[in-house]
Amino acid sequence: MKSLKLIGLAFGASIALSSAAFAQDVTIAVAGPMTGTESAFGRQMKNGAEMAVADINAAGGINGKKLALNVEDDACDPKQARSIAEKIAGAKIPFVAGHYCSSSSIPASEAYADGNVLQITPASTNPLFTERKLWNVARVCGRDDQQGLIAAQYIAKNYKGKNIAILNDKTTYGKGLADETKKALNKAGITEKMYESYNKGDKDFNAIVSRLKRDNIDLVYVGGYHQESGLILRQMRDQGLKTVLMAGDALADKEYASITGPAGEGTLFTFGPDPRNKPTAKKIVDAFKAKNIDPEGYTLYTYAAMQVWSQAAKKAGTTDAKKVMEAMKAGKWDTVIGPIEYDAKGDIKQIDYVVYKWDAKGGYAEIKGNGT
Repeated sequence: MKSLKLIGLAFGASIALSSAAFAQDVTIAVAGPMTGTESAFGRQMKNGAEMAVADINAAGGINGKKLALNVEDDACDPKQARSIAEKIAGAKIPFVAGHYCSSSSIPASEAYADGNVLQITPASTNPLFTERKLWNVARVCGRDDQQGLIAAQYIAKNYKGKNIAILNDKTTYGKGLADETKKALNKAGITEKMYESYNKGDKDFNAIVSRLKRDNIDLVYVGGYHQESGLILRQMRDQGLKTVLMAGDALADKEYASITGPAGEGTLFTFGPDPRNKPTAKKIVDAFKAKNIDPEGYTLYTYAAMQVWSQAAKKAGTTDAKKVMEAMKAGKWDTVIGPIEYDAKGDIKQIDYVVYKWDAKGGYAEIKGNGT
């Protein structure tokens, strides 16, 4: 009986110790579209965050504490994103890597600011995210006014004198990117022949495609996500159009090729230089591949967001969001996507967009020299 009692006491002490150790963990979060039409990018973010947390913990954690990861799904819905942000703030989580859609990141950022949560988005490119003078926001990607400029430069050089159309899906990201591209094109002396919008989630684009056909459009620029872009491309080909489709970074996932099939060959899009090819990423890329994960799109950007925060938290000697942000903006951080420095707004100083082309085999490669 005594031995059973001792075993029970020992077991209880073990549970208490493990609970105490768990209580000392620092919980951080990743938030994005884990479900819904953009779930491919949510999966990228989750993969990047999980690998980063595992690697940070393997290296000793942050200021003597291990990290625990909380994964939240906003389905790219602004209201759901705001609700998640309030939940994260209420749990006193000091840092979130998120969100994916600009329409989610922007409303969520206000709740994070009120709740003392530092937010680094790996993917939200709308300029408004960092233009509202919030203390708590930063990104590891570029902005639509930079991305749109590169797209416009490519179009101006390679489609001068051709018929151009611009479409947008009315979202914060899609319309913002389309408008920035239009602005840069117009400044370069090119006026689009057609400017039209559609609703995110639409499936039937035959009316728009008929207009593209009527106006003899040579290139259509789409400000929107990969699902609708893929359907537009397919329906153009079904109507016999050879029109080139160009879009932004939302096409940086193999799901686009699964929608279009071989018809997607020749599709153009803008994105940062592929971080998978950078020397700084080789070790991490090999680790992902060992898990049968292709770290495409925003996988490594999410990993980098975690790296920036963890390094700044070590430098600050605390996970207090305001102190970590002060350290972030004052330092230079080595990441899987290269060195990162911040301006006062929370935008990165190292901006570099390039143009990619999809091939018939479902892969994409950078157009050397960028064609701009």
